Amino acid sequence: MRRTRLADNRGKLRERRCAASGETKPEDALIRLAIAPDGNLVPDLAAKLPGRGVWVSANRLSIERAVKTGGFSRSAKCNVGVPDGLAEQIEGLLEQRALSLLGLARRAGMIASGFDAAKLALKAGKPAWRIEALEASSDGRTKLDRLCQAAWGDVPVAGCFTATALGAAIGRDSVVHATLAKGSQARAFAGVMDRLSGFRVIDPGGQAHESG
Repeated sequence: MRRTRLADNRGKLRERRCAASGETKPEDALIRLAIAPDGNLVPDLAAKLPGRGVWVSANRLSIERAVKTGGFSRSAKCNVGVPDGLAEQIEGLLEQRALSLLGLARRAGMIASGFDAAKLALKAGKPAWRIEALEASSDGRTKLDRLCQAAWGDVPVAGCFTATALGAAIGRDSVVHATLAKGSQARAFAGVMDRLSGFRVIDPGGQAHESG
């Protein structure tokens, strides 16, 4: 998945050192953890909280490695407190951010939700993303897969959210099928999904469909 690179005022890509591996990477490949006044780490996905912080690669394995080896304290050059379930906490925050962006896209008129609306949107133009709920039936998913593939080829699919969660974000009781049009929300959504892919399979239904 293509990342949207973060740059400083001179256009240079900002880089940080991963607390788990020691590698220097672009910020958009990492997660910042701010050091609170009490010495505990606080996830800072937007990298805007004040004070010192440490960075870690945006995946579950790196976070667990940094916890196990003391990488966070070593990177901070002081003892820091690591909350229990840090990887799960970050995963949940990434999910919230992704769903929030879908809500913003809906208010901007960039979301087509529901099977019929998604079908019409796919016929009208190539979307940035397709959205398929975890509960999407094989029949409905297959029809939209074939339509999209015939018209546009590969389009990324976000299939790791429940219909209820999607509905709450988009302003309906539940959403099973949707499309996200190209634009600033789609670019931001891609960046969040890229990070979220380090914590969960982004389209488990697609994998099951392919294996079937």
